[in-house]
Amino acid sequence: MRILLIEDDLEAARFLVKGLRESGYSVDHAASGRDGLARALGGRFELIVTDRMLPHLDGLTIIRHLREAGLTTPVLVLSALGTVDDRIRGLKAGGDDYLTKPFAFDELLARIEALLRRHASGAGATCLKVADLQFDLLKRRVTRGAREIVLTSREQKLLEFLMRRAGQVITRTMLLEGVWDLHFDPQSNLVDVHISRLRQAIDRGSDRPLIHTVRGSGYVLGEEP
Repeated sequence: MRILLIEDDLEAARFLVKGLRESGYSVDHAASGRDGLARALGGRFELIVTDRMLPHLDGLTIIRHLREAGLTTPVLVLSALGTVDDRIRGLKAGGDDYLTKPFAFDELLARIEALLRRHASGAGATCLKVADLQFDLLKRRVTRGAREIVLTSREQKLLEFLMRRAGQVITRTMLLEGVWDLHFDPQSNLVDVHISRLRQAIDRGSDRPLIHTVRGSGYVLGEEP
């Protein structure tokens, strides 16, 4: 899951890049508006996080150029300008969310997760594929190679959530909120039980496991842990 961070404050950028990478995201950094726009237009990102006040091009101008170019990538605006009018301008320019500085990193993560969930739910794909695992969303049919896999509706929802974020470390909190619409409960083993069942169904009989546990963080769906 690739994120483009456009931030000219290098100290803040280092902090954000480090935190986002530790949270399982792949992050590219641009230190100016001009560089950020070029990277956004030339790369494939699932999300763009941009400061509003930038050298060469400000964040809102970047967003306008992206929308004029037909890019629908969700954009989260970071800004010290926090009045209602400022937030309205950011959203009217084409931004998907607006976070006022200073902010808690946990809130930034929550906003990012929410934008990614919203964007994924509106994606037009009707068939998801990771390695030899396929999920036909219209027929609700899951196969791995030539083997058909029968899953409960909850297991299907869990698998779809993981497949849409293949390669990304998915935390238990993300799964509880995204699959069960629950707030995090540190005493609950709900996620672990369902992951165990899904792993048995998906990886049974294969020498290439696709569901991996990242100790202390969560889970990854993909060929490599």
